Amino acid sequence: MDSGLQGKTALITGASEGLGRAIALALASEGVHVALANRKPSPVTVKQIEAHGVRALPLAVDISQEDQVVHMIEQVISHFGNLDLYVNNAAGAWHEPVTRLTTEAFRKTIDTNLAACLWACREVSKHMIGRGQGSILIVGSTAQFNRGIAETSYHISKAGLRIYMTQLAVELAPYGIRVNLLVPGHYPTHLTASLSDERATMLKGKIPLRRFGRPEELGPAAVLLLSDRLSSYTTGAELVVDGGLHLRPIQLISDAELAALNRP
Repeated sequence: MDSGLQGKTALITGASEGLGRAIALALASEGVHVALANRKPSPVTVKQIEAHGVRALPLAVDISQEDQVVHMIEQVISHFGNLDLYVNNAAGAWHEPVTRLTTEAFRKTIDTNLAACLWACREVSKHMIGRGQGSILIVGSTAQFNRGIAETSYHISKAGLRIYMTQLAVELAPYGIRVNLLVPGHYPTHLTASLSDERATMLKGKIPLRRFGRPEELGPAAVLLLSDRLSSYTTGAELVVDGGLHLRPIQLISDAELAALNRP
């Protein structure tokens, strides 16, 4: 199905690897020119984007700094002439138990995961309002549904993104700008790289599909929500792509017994 995105321009934060890279490649395959913002842009990812016959703009940005976020938006608009799509994806995690929370780690988490989104969407919205069109996609986390031990700051930041998304959707709707939330579960990224094999096995047991997601499985969902042709009447919505992780069923029987319950 044609997404109607060919020739559009997009900015994606945290786009050099992981989920951001997967979204960038999915958009590039639809003919979208992509600006990739990261602390350290990846030349490999840039080449992979350009292999689709579109333009790629790598940007070295520390999104926890407001002035750099503002400059990032200015650079993209100056380079491409306009910005049609914005994907807020970059995130960081500095976990601490509740009795050892530090101001430094809390502020770093909030600035990177939440404040950066506010700053970027503020600037992107000004541009899109002037054009009377645009689509914004915020990448959240199933952390908004389930509590994780020693992850207080991270969970606050991700829950805040959902609230901000709904506020944006309401205020930008009169200008024809759509805003949605994409909610991934557990995927192999730099944020999950420290998970031991034992804990990985344990976590898979809590996911109904019994496996972790592959980054490329998230790309089509991003395309769907960003496309005015495919999702013209969708704003303020959440699309969860997590293999069922957010359900966290209390399962007191084996997988074999579970499958047998509904077998013909």
